[in-house]
Amino acid sequence: MEPIPLPSHVHYELLLQLLERQTLSAVQHTLPQRAQVHELVITLRKALSQQKQIEETCQRQNIPVDYRWSLNTVAAELPISDILKSS
Repeated sequence: MEPIPLPSHVHYELLLQLLERQTLSAVQHTLPQRAQVHELVITLRKALSQQKQIEETCQRQNIPVDYRWSLNTVAAELPISDILKSS
């Protein structure tokens, strides 16, 4: 069975740290934007939680997961002739 590609957890962590450490402090005095950023943080935490549920389901069903760092990972693994054919 083909591994299921999923984002690496570091992507969520990077976004969350940026939003919590920098964005929230930048919008500290503007309540509408602060509320929007807070909702975005909540949404990202939910997305990470949902991804972990998918991972647990895959693990129980012995389905491999391939954590991706980039969209380019697949292209980098293909021979150049295959990449040119798909262009």
